[in-house]
Amino acid sequence: MRRLLLPVGMLAAALVLGLFVLFPPSSTTAAPRAAVLTASSTPSSTAQLQLGQTLFDETCSSCHGVNAKGGALAPNLRGLGAGTVDLWLSAGWMPLATPTAEPIKKPALYSRPQNIAIAEYVASFTPGQGVPIPNPQLRGADVAEGFSLFSLNCAPCHTITGAGDALSNGLSAPPLHGIAPVQIQEAIETGPSTMPRFIPGALTGKQLTDVVAFVAKDIEHPDSPGGLGLGGVGPVAEGFVGLFIGVGACLLIAMWIGDRTEDDEEEGAEHHGPATTEGAHV
Repeated sequence: MRRLLLPVGMLAAALVLGLFVLFPPSSTTAAPRAAVLTASSTPSSTAQLQLGQTLFDETCSSCHGVNAKGGALAPNLRGLGAGTVDLWLSAGWMPLATPTAEPIKKPALYSRPQNIAIAEYVASFTPGQGVPIPNPQLRGADVAEGFSLFSLNCAPCHTITGAGDALSNGLSAPPLHGIAPVQIQEAIETGPSTMPRFIPGALTGKQLTDVVAFVAKDIEHPDSPGGLGLGGVGPVAEGFVGLFIGVGACLLIAMWIGDRTEDDEEEGAEHHGPATTEGAHV
């Protein structure tokens, strides 16, 4: 009985591990639902700018300066445009708890209207400069062309499934899951961190829309026609996971069957008893 419990327990552990890999918790590798973000559709009002100034002074001015001119701890924000500031706020990269810390993606500190207010307030120092908050119009976009452009320009860093990847010098390309079309377009136009700017130059306005449509549709909502997507980590990792679980499960089942056969043979020997030679003596 003890011999049976060990392989059964190992098999159960393998199944639990397989379920964890196939259906990871939403806080780790599973793609979160994209945030609902909208552009600033109306010109900045006095009340909006006042709100933006209040929030900026409370949270951002200690590093970026009272007038967003930058300082020893943070760069100048003037001339970047509302789109740049909005992307860093909505992605949760800013504000930093520690000025010298590396920016990481986390839940946004402020609500959508508050993010826009801060971004528009910073942009008000240099009207007409930088990238404004976009308003992507994806109806009629060519998703197939977007896939081709994504494969050529974005996949080398973000991977073809948008899962993100480690780069050189300790840098990494973040995953593209759980982001909204506004953020996608802002990133392409502003080039956050070490990402290059693709507008203007590398992409036309139509191509920009195609790439945004592809990411918003196929990266955010993958089809996975071959079966379970396994988090979209790519064919090599998915194949390894399948091989590990499949071969491991087969090995444990074989061990379990072998132990049962051995136990049956021992029980059979005990039932028939030891062979005697009484009949051979005269």
